[in-house]
Amino acid sequence: MTSRLSHPYITPGSSDVFVTVDVTGAEVPGARRSPVNLAVVIDRSGSMSGYKLAQAKQAARQLVGMLSDEDRLAIVHYGSDVKALPGMQATSGNRARMRQYIENIWDEGGTNISAGLTTGQHQVNAARSEYKVNRIILISDGQPTEGVTDEASLKQTVRNIRAQGVSVSSIGVGTDFNEDLMQAFAEYGAGAYGFLEDAGKLASIFQKDLQQASTQVALNVELSFDLPNGVTLGEVLGYRAHQAGRTVRVPMPDFSAGQTERVVARVKVTGSAVGQAVDVTGLKLTYTDLLKDGTVESKASLSAMVTDRHEEVLAKQDKDATVYAARARSAANLQKAAEALKVGRRDEAQQLIQQNQMMFMEAASVAGAPAVAADVAEQKAAYEEYEQARGDEAVNRAVKSSKAKALKDFGRMGSTY
Repeated sequence: MTSRLSHPYITPGSSDVFVTVDVTGAEVPGARRSPVNLAVVIDRSGSMSGYKLAQAKQAARQLVGMLSDEDRLAIVHYGSDVKALPGMQATSGNRARMRQYIENIWDEGGTNISAGLTTGQHQVNAARSEYKVNRIILISDGQPTEGVTDEASLKQTVRNIRAQGVSVSSIGVGTDFNEDLMQAFAEYGAGAYGFLEDAGKLASIFQKDLQQASTQVALNVELSFDLPNGVTLGEVLGYRAHQAGRTVRVPMPDFSAGQTERVVARVKVTGSAVGQAVDVTGLKLTYTDLLKDGTVESKASLSAMVTDRHEEVLAKQDKDATVYAARARSAANLQKAAEALKVGRRDEAQQLIQQNQMMFMEAASVAGAPAVAADVAEQKAAYEEYEQARGDEAVNRAVKSSKAKALKDFGRMGSTY
């Protein structure tokens, strides 16, 4: 865990300060990957027919080829009903059975995501106690139309799966799925989210998710902010945060070796006596360490110095933290822009992106233009994409692309594919 303040120096009175915290999974050089207990849950509804289902089957076959004898895999596919090849160790003979089973998956029916998820849960649970890493990979190209269809109940289904020690990664394919719901599955499931316009890229995403699952180093990761008197929380950008009293808790995904996630929070700090330090926040990171097989807790604290010299505040402003804060704030705007575009308010969406360009220009005055050059280019590309997005498919593509980018800019760098 590394942390920094956008403004290590503040003036007397009230100031907005951004806290940025980077959390990185430990590298384990030369370590053999851990056996995994997986269920791949494939949408085979009518809308997946043709190219998308063919690519999903090809990706599943390649996933089978990546497994070792110690791994366990269940293959679940759902339309209106659910069918499954029960979980089994991926021995040579069983891998042949898995490939044959995948070959016989055909499209039919509606989209019963809830039944697919619960069947995947049952398959993983059958051997959960035998594995440290238990994971469901969900694929869908559409909206839930059968079984449980309300979002609150579907999210609760994933919460229940996670509560049993199973993570959920979700992959949306095409332009018709509910990206907010699929992102929520990954967030509540402590897994990863991916948006693939082209189903042909599924195999590489499967490989990435398997690699991430099999090199996990930490589960049940939570970052908390302890706010001293005189400090109030503005917002935690892009994460679910729960405040109780003066403690703000932020659940995070499971971590693989080398995976980095960033949390940016805005707090309001009151400076009083010039020359004195003001406590801004205490930080605590708790997690289950899979390498040590135990619970670990680490702490840090951040404080700012009060000065009456505005030039000192500007001179000491942290360049990296300023860029990270601008990036997270722009992500919030990008989400709003995507929602505006979705309902036909193109001008409003483009105005929000123009606001982002101004944000990065302000950050450039602190960190230098090269530090935000890529961000400025990405905002320009988003503006042009919105300008050219005509028709439902193009609009949906732009919306999903923007929301996936926003997740990364919030700091979900390792858990967004």
